Amino acid sequence: MTQAGNELLTRIGPATPCGELLRRYWQPAALSEELPPGGAPLPVRLLGEDLVLFRDGQGRAGLLGLHCSHRGADLSYGRVEDGGLRCLYHGWLYDTRGRCLDQPGEPGAGAHKESLRHPAYPCAEAAGVIFAYMGPGAPPLVPGYEFLAVPDGQRFVTKIYHDCNYLQSNEGNIDPVHLSFLHRNLQEAEVDAYRAVRGTQASPNSLYGNDLAPTIEVELADFGLRIYTMRAAGLGQRYLRVSNFVYPNLSAFPGQTGGEGYSVNWHVPIDDTHHWKYIFVFSRKRPLDKEVMRRSRSEMTPDYRLIRHKGNRYMQDRESMKTRTFAGLGYNFQAHDAYATESQGPVQERTREHPVSSDQAIVAARKLLLKAIQEVQEGREAPHVVRDAGSNRFPHLVVLSEVVPAEVDWKEYARKAGT
Repeated sequence: MTQAGNELLTRIGPATPCGELLRRYWQPAALSEELPPGGAPLPVRLLGEDLVLFRDGQGRAGLLGLHCSHRGADLSYGRVEDGGLRCLYHGWLYDTRGRCLDQPGEPGAGAHKESLRHPAYPCAEAAGVIFAYMGPGAPPLVPGYEFLAVPDGQRFVTKIYHDCNYLQSNEGNIDPVHLSFLHRNLQEAEVDAYRAVRGTQASPNSLYGNDLAPTIEVELADFGLRIYTMRAAGLGQRYLRVSNFVYPNLSAFPGQTGGEGYSVNWHVPIDDTHHWKYIFVFSRKRPLDKEVMRRSRSEMTPDYRLIRHKGNRYMQDRESMKTRTFAGLGYNFQAHDAYATESQGPVQERTREHPVSSDQAIVAARKLLLKAIQEVQEGREAPHVVRDAGSNRFPHLVVLSEVVPAEVDWKEYARKAGT
């Protein structure tokens, strides 16, 4: 990776090549719970822009530029009334589309207010998340991913703040080998007990520990990249894990729901050196035990920050490294991931790394992103932007965690799972 290539993939502000790519897709802007009906406007920073989210009198979400077009006052302090958001400074009123509805200090409430367009971005709400489209032209369809479509009771969603660039965290999702080290428990814990892998009574934790050097293959898909990982499981069996990189900044992988569903990490840049990780967990078969899901938030503050962080060295307990966990960072995977990605620096210096054969998924995903950036620069549609309602479903986005006979053609096995 050259310095220029690294900057191309990690700089996401307005008018940057990667920023322009990311803006071609719907991106999570906030959790719905952060903006309840009748609640106060919410200041947000997204893709390097300072913005404000609010709900109008009909409950519709709007995303506007944070600073009033009149004299620059902060609109997040504003009044929600009369069909929009009213600035406290001089009373200018904006609707969710950025139209100025009222300039009460001007004759006739503003003779030229119709000509003004305040910065505004379309919003859509699904699966407990408010999404924003910040790109040019008409917004595409919100992708019909399975985890967005299941009933609310069968899905859990939250987010976590990360003090680093979005890319290094998403690359952690598509790195199968780290599962055998960073997240491994030296003795089975409660977190492992309810996650037996299909086809065996063993937990993923024990299977990761049995084979530290898995076989890895990658395969191109229309949504991005499919990653096959095979580990020896004994008795003529293998542990098959299928995960996915999905354009441009999310990944789907086996999680707490086992074969009933999967988990998604969606890494949304705040700016070049900070991001939010939106976490989706779903089951296609049954309601989730939300109490179990909330345990993942037991080490989080009310504002979605981890209590284990860089400032307290992630509360590492080196004594526990002898008998309990490989990393000594507790049992919460989120703290493990925060350590690994934040400790790389605000933006990982990829010119100094030494990729090896097990990093093939990461290298392939970088190439796909660089190609997508080039396509947008050449005026073409970004890959995996959905505009046809008839094709807005993705059964072939397959996630697997199963023990299978060693002789199985794992690619064919995964294809059949997606039909």
